[in-house]
Amino acid sequence: MARCTAPVEGHRTASGAAACPACGGRSRGYGSFSSYSSPYSSLGGSGNSGSSGSSGSSSGGQSGGGRSSISARPRWSRAGSSVVYTPAEVRTLTPVRENFEKRASVPDLRDVFLCHAWDDRKGAAKDLNDLLESRGVSVWFSEKDVPLGATLLREIDKGLARSRVGIVLVTPALLRRVASEGIAEKELSALLARDLLVPIVHDTTYEALREVSPLLGSRSGLSTAEEPMADIAAKLAELVTL
Repeated sequence: MARCTAPVEGHRTASGAAACPACGGRSRGYGSFSSYSSPYSSLGGSGNSGSSGSSGSSSGGQSGGGRSSISARPRWSRAGSSVVYTPAEVRTLTPVRENFEKRASVPDLRDVFLCHAWDDRKGAAKDLNDLLESRGVSVWFSEKDVPLGATLLREIDKGLARSRVGIVLVTPALLRRVASEGIAEKELSALLARDLLVPIVHDTTYEALREVSPLLGSRSGLSTAEEPMADIAAKLAELVTL
């Protein structure tokens, strides 16, 4: 009988859950994911027919040693796309995509609101913003969207209201900000109130996140420990493309 790897490796990322030999691709974080019908069109690997999602791969997409060899094609991924997803990642992103589609007809909204720690504004947050914009994604990013002299909290409120999806870049700096109840905590509270949130864990772990924000730590997401930031940006870009 296969042994669950959760005590050692954890299941807080979508691909981490998929890689467990005992739990396979069972959902973590969103207890209701199993109620969504057909979130992906086909699976690769033994016992599954029609592996349309298993032939392509994005650059470095299988870099994490614990990533599952089974891949899936979400319904929003266009034919010919080279972006590779695990079944658990498809389940993680499906409710976000469904809510995005509901808001797609609302005019003048940004595709993504990027929540990040102030300390990351010229580092990891800027890198993610640039990767998304290079793929045609419109991003609300404080470095370019908060005018000089403007009230930061007021501009954040506007950005949240005018964006379809929220991304939380979880870094050591953000964990410190949340623990001290800084501005990042206000952004997280607003984003957690909607199923429009994708955590991106970078240079830290879900275990560290749960210590300062158990609610956010319970959400499945993506991690740069398992795939490069460029591959994560590719998945996010597909998620918000109609």
